[in-house]
Amino acid sequence: MANLQTTYMGLKLQNPLIAGSSGLTNSIKNIKELADKGIGAIVLKSVFEEQIHHETENNIAKEEGGIKNYTQAPETIFKKRIHDDEAYSYIYEYAKTHTLNKYIDFIKEVKNEVKVPIIASINCVSNYDWHNFAKQIQEAGADAIELNIYILPSDFRHNADDNEKLYYEIYNEVKRYVTIPIAIKLGYYFSALAQSVEKLSKCGVNALVLFNRPYNPDIDINTMKFTISNIYSSETEYSRTLRWMSILSGHVQCDMAAATGIHNHESVIKQLLAGATAVQLVSTLYKNKFDIIPEILTNMTAWMEKHNFNSIDDFRGKLSSKNLENPAAIERVQFMKLYAGIE
Repeated sequence: MANLQTTYMGLKLQNPLIAGSSGLTNSIKNIKELADKGIGAIVLKSVFEEQIHHETENNIAKEEGGIKNYTQAPETIFKKRIHDDEAYSYIYEYAKTHTLNKYIDFIKEVKNEVKVPIIASINCVSNYDWHNFAKQIQEAGADAIELNIYILPSDFRHNADDNEKLYYEIYNEVKRYVTIPIAIKLGYYFSALAQSVEKLSKCGVNALVLFNRPYNPDIDINTMKFTISNIYSSETEYSRTLRWMSILSGHVQCDMAAATGIHNHESVIKQLLAGATAVQLVSTLYKNKFDIIPEILTNMTAWMEKHNFNSIDDFRGKLSSKNLENPAAIERVQFMKLYAGIE
């Protein structure tokens, strides 16, 4: 029988399917079911940097005056009442610790319930003071940390170097205090994506996840207000990741996991052929429920046996750009009749 085992960031996975960070990985019930259905690893729902600030300030405001219906930012209200910066800093730190401890306790509970590798997730927008929190994540038993860094290059004051520098600052801040593997989940907003990813892979990171999928804006033309566009990915969205997975495979010095638009065994196999070490599933778990996991695994096994592959290593990277007779086929961006098959 085909062997689906793989190694990701040094972690032994029974198969390359990873449940990506989402609301589905925020409860013990779901995590136990994911493990029972055969998932290879689980990334817990991210703790967001902005969420930490928001919850901390809310807790401070409520503790200070029982404020429920405030119109000003909690920090503004509280600093008006407490003018002593030292006292504010003390209470802020206490409230922040309370917020983060909930995440630490969740990791401990999860590790007591399931045997599959558990990856904690931090959604970062700055280098913050993640060192102490990252150390606690490791002590709580997490098998790895995924730093979800999504920097939209929309600040006119920052150039490409400024934005790229932040990735290294965040990674180095965490790496100084932990020994467990670290992955960086990143977007594709780089002026020189291939070079940037290659440089990141050389800084010591254990894996890169391509790509995170942000919430995109839409406009309601009736209310003339901004709304959120499609929350879930479609089955065709894997193409962007597939291209870059193939281009980068063999040029980076760490593992790579594919994410976004991976809904079935076909897209899983395609990403592995392009060079992915593992794949992350989210939208398909929402749309098709957790039974999609054994379905994908069964179909992957059947495909491997049909093509006489005994293990994933037998075909991983077979269609990476370095193994293609015509690499231009994967790099071409112009719409041509030759590739489109239409007039």
